[in-house]
Amino acid sequence: MRIDIPDGADPIPYVWGEMVPEIGMAASNFSLAVYAHTSLGLREFEAARLRIAQINGCVFCLDWRTERDGQKVEEGFAEAVADWRTTDVFDDRTRLAAEYAERYAVDHHRLEEEFWGRMTACFSQAEIVELSMSIGSWLAFGRLNHVLGLDSVCVLPRG
Repeated sequence: MRIDIPDGADPIPYVWGEMVPEIGMAASNFSLAVYAHTSLGLREFEAARLRIAQINGCVFCLDWRTERDGQKVEEGFAEAVADWRTTDVFDDRTRLAAEYAERYAVDHHRLEEEFWGRMTACFSQAEIVELSMSIGSWLAFGRLNHVLGLDSVCVLPRG
């Protein structure tokens, strides 16, 4: 870790809650809201989330699988996300979610009209905004935790 944590303190709550409580709690609430209030389907949600985890290299995020109503994505889903261009297990929405996450993270200046045409054909405007906010959350907080060396002890905030 690149931040000194007092003996006996849990690193994530200490850094996010005690070191910068006003900012950390707002970030935690935003992170929680992405999971608690999503309208996106589980597969497109996880495709975007896992693609960001792969790009960020966040240890915890790579191992985490979102569960919804007792359901998780199937084994091998993360490998399909890494291979989103050619996998045959994704529908258009899932493939687009993985593509959008990657392009958002590594080449956001080149989201051209052709891409937006495909997005608006598959997602509502509200879904695009929600997906954009979710990707932004995962990108920012995954990188923050990785850069500070917290990702090996990261846990998602609880409501």
